[in-house]
Order: sequence, then C-alpha cells, then structure tokens
Amino acid sequence: MSEAHGSPGPVTADDVQEAVRSAVAALRGAEAADWDAKAGSLEWSCWETVEHLADDLFAYAAQLGPRGGSSDTEVPFVWRAERPGAPANVVFADRTAGAAGLAQVLEACGALLTAMVRTTPAGVRAHHVFGVSDLEGFAAMGVVETLVHLHDVAEGLGVRWEPDAGLCDRVLARLFPDAPTGTDRWPTLLWATGRGEIPGHARLTRWRWYGAPRGEGER
Repeated sequence: MSEAHGSPGPVTADDVQEAVRSAVAALRGAEAADWDAKAGSLEWSCWETVEHLADDLFAYAAQLGPRGGSSDTEVPFVWRAERPGAPANVVFADRTAGAAGLAQVLEACGALLTAMVRTTPAGVRAHHVFGVSDLEGFAAMGVVETLVHLHDVAEGLGVRWEPDAGLCDRVLARLFPDAPTGTDRWPTLLWATGRGEIPGHARLTRWRWYGAPRGEGER
C-alpha cells in the first residue's frame, strides 16, 4: 500500500542513528555469510560495500567539521582502493576482526555523523559533489547511503532488509523532490537511486540527489 503524501518532516540526527542501528543489526545477523559475494548490482563485494558505506558516513561527518576552509572542495584526505575496481576509501576494516569488526566500523562511522549533525551550528554549509549542503542534507545523504547500500549487501548475503517507510519518505522529500509521491516509499527510494522499477516508471540509468538547503538552492 502506498503512503499518503504530506509533509514528512525534516531528516534528523535521530534518523541517521536509527538507520545505522538497523543496518548494524542486519549485518550482525549475517556474520556467517559469504562476505566476498557480489553486493547486488554493484561490482563490489559485500565487505567492500560496507566499507564504502562506513567511509561515506565518515566523510560526511568530516565535511561538517572545518570552519576556516572553503566549502568548494572536499577535506583533502587520501582515498585509495585496495584493488582495481574497488571503492576508494579512507576507512577500511581489519579483515582479521571478521564481520563483527566490520559492523563495529560501520557503527562507529555512523555515530560520528550522528554527533556532527547534532552538534554543528545550523548555519554551517559544506561541500558535496552535487553541491553545497546543510546539516539536514548531510543527514539525509547518510541515511540514503545506509538504506540503499544495505539493500545491495542484503541481496549478496541473502538476508532481508526493508527500512521504515516514514524514514524513506523523509529522505525522498529532502533529496529527491521529483520522485513520485503516490507510490510505496521504499520501492520509490530504490527507483530513485537506480535500483528498481515502480509502476509507470522504468528503472533509471542515471540519477542524482539534490542536497541544496531547503529554499536556498536551484535544481
């Protein structure tokens, strides 16, 4: 059944915390799975995809930190890939710590973004490749990364993953203003990120989100 569309409210630090908490719980339920299996439609393994997700959350938290620099560039960390075709990260998990350690890395990076969204002054703006964004924008980006990459990983590990429809609705309203509103929220978020079809809408081959602060940016 589709969700009734209204004003879903802002995306908050609590949303980041809940998305990551749910993701970590799902991963801890699949510790015995094949973590080198391909993650859904991605070319990365499930392990690499979770590392990439953790790295995204870390990077968003880090972007919100500096006050004296420019919002025109990323914080200049060194990103590297461990093999050709793998994601380029700052954050990697120690394979000897196993899947439990990987989940802990994800939980830690999620906590960093949660804390930065909660404590950073509301007027702060920071760089993203799709344009300058605010606290809510970075919170929403962290939630979307978590929800859709857990979808990828869940397909590879063979576990169930279906996030809260209200959470999906809030991030769709914040980052995907052109997405259909009369459709189920989780399938619509998968459609908006190129991962599925919804009635009347073919799978997207190109997609992006719009992180500009509400009322401040042009699409």
